[in-house]
Amino acid sequence: MMAAESAQTLERGLRLLRLLAEGHRGRTPTELAHELGLSRPAVYRLITTLQEEGFARRDAEGKVHLGFGVLVLAQAVQPLLRAAALPALRTLAERAGATAHLTVAEGGDGLAVAVVEPSWTDFHVAYREGSRHPLTRGAAGLALLALRSGSEEPALHMTRDQLQEGARGLAAPVRGLSDLEASVGVVSFGEIDVDRIGPLVLTAAADIAATLNPDFHP
Repeated sequence: MMAAESAQTLERGLRLLRLLAEGHRGRTPTELAHELGLSRPAVYRLITTLQEEGFARRDAEGKVHLGFGVLVLAQAVQPLLRAAALPALRTLAERAGATAHLTVAEGGDGLAVAVVEPSWTDFHVAYREGSRHPLTRGAAGLALLALRSGSEEPALHMTRDQLQEGARGLAAPVRGLSDLEASVGVVSFGEIDVDRIGPLVLTAAADIAATLNPDFHP
């Protein structure tokens, strides 16, 4: 009986955390109770526990937000995410002859968590892992915004001179990951042949989605 109650409390706590992660805005305990279908006392108990562990916080208006404790978990996940994406990124970089990257959304920014440079080109863009930029700039960010909005079109996003003068970017959202907003793309100082490289980017996005979510079928 106690095990069942503990499992139910854990499930409710996880649902609350996922709800806080959606929409990137704070919610009042009353709103949380309504959206979760729970009583306010039950929600207050969950919030108190999550606050004590650093996974939730309250602002001056009493709204509940994700706590900074989730960053520790996110940092632990990033190496696993990078390792899962590297094979597809290596293939993309070699075939496209351009620097390939996996970018994830963190609030209003895009964060490059994995970058692979081609081995055979004399000149390519040096794009560092850990690079951060607003989602409104760069092909990777635009692909993430499209994913966030639920838009299916366009599948590919292309930009020029937005993150670095002379650089061109091409990126696609990684779909099928319910708890992660990610995009895959290439960046180059040369012209990007969308007809040739576009399918390579889409294939890399599908391969990474299948690796992270075996149940995903594009």
